Amino acid sequence: MQIKYLSDVGLKRETNQDFANVFFNQASHALLLLADGMGGHQAGDVASRSTVEMLGAKWKDTNFDEPDDVEEWLVTNIQEINEMIYRRGQNDPDYTGMGTTIVAAAVFSDVMVIAHVGDSRAYTIHDQTMYQLTQDHSLVNVLLQNGELTQEEAYHHPRKNVLTRSVGMPGTVEVDVTIQAILPGDYLLLCSDGLTNMVTDQGILEILSWNDTLENTVYSLVQQANENGGKDNITVLLAKFDEDKGGALE
Repeated sequence: MQIKYLSDVGLKRETNQDFANVFFNQASHALLLLADGMGGHQAGDVASRSTVEMLGAKWKDTNFDEPDDVEEWLVTNIQEINEMIYRRGQNDPDYTGMGTTIVAAAVFSDVMVIAHVGDSRAYTIHDQTMYQLTQDHSLVNVLLQNGELTQEEAYHHPRKNVLTRSVGMPGTVEVDVTIQAILPGDYLLLCSDGLTNMVTDQGILEILSWNDTLENTVYSLVQQANENGGKDNITVLLAKFDEDKGGALE
């Protein structure tokens, strides 16, 4: 497995409130994390970075060698971090109302466990087809699922950024988890909406089909989002599963 990630402020924002990183546990299994923060001043930046770094630090202390119990671990720890972020926002006026999305992928040899809150997404790309593994926790997606909007209307809706769930909300946040098989040669894409609001699935697939290095592919995805308007921060984390090793680290 190869992993590359890149985060860019975009063309319209003054600060970058996205954050991504990769952590390895004591059994050398990767946890891929990406967060898209929200809140005034630097509050969104603090929320996204803190969420990724706290969850990553907890992962480094584990010794999971199989996906058993990882689903429960992700839910429990994301909920604990949600409470910490919420309390910090309540106790510090500079961080009032801060929050963040989170999408996490714990990768094992033949399966990955994906957890998320918010509208940052996970996709798997197999045989030139993209499969969205997460459902946006957003007002627009609720309207779409209820049949009140078409896909085209949802794509251009002015309230696309309104979330129904985020890390930093009061109470116990509901965390969605999915288990996905790893097929050799596939890609895993984690991204903030700064990519998916600017580049269509077909546009992403076209860039992936160039068979360039992973580093150049990630750069090209970010560059395309900026060329299409760059209205938000753009963060892309891309993993490629090897033909013979699946999710094992190179």
